[in-house]
Amino acid sequence: QVQFVESGGGSVQPGGSLRLSCANSGIIFSTYYMAWHRQAPGKQRELVARIMSGGSTLYADSVKGRFTISRDNAKNTVYLQMNSLKSEDTAIYYCNVIPARTDYWGKGTLVTVSS
Repeated sequence: QVQFVESGGGSVQPGGSLRLSCANSGIIFSTYYMAWHRQAPGKQRELVARIMSGGSTLYADSVKGRFTISRDNAKNTVYLQMNSLKSEDTAIYYCNVIPARTDYWGKGTLVTVSS
C-alpha cells in the first residue's frame, strides 16, 4: 500500500480542537518531507503545513499559531494538531510527501467546524 490513510476528522464547534493522523506503511517514511493539505468545498487544494525529515516545520499564514504538524517515523505517521478551529477550516484534509505524488493521495478526512 502506497496511499496515505488519513483519520481523526469530525465535527466540532468553533474554538474546538482535533488531532488528525496520516499513515503509510508502503514507503520509507523517514526519508520524506511531509505535508498536510486541505480542500474546502468549491476551492482548490491548499498546503497547510509541512515538516522536514529533521523536524523543522512551516505553516500557511491562515493556520500559523493554531495548527501543529509533527511526525513519528517509527510509526510511519504524521499528525496535525488543530486548535482554535474556525469555520473557514472546514475542508477535507489530506497528507502527502513533498513533492506530492499522485499515486500517494488518500481519501482524506473531513473536518467540519460549525456551531
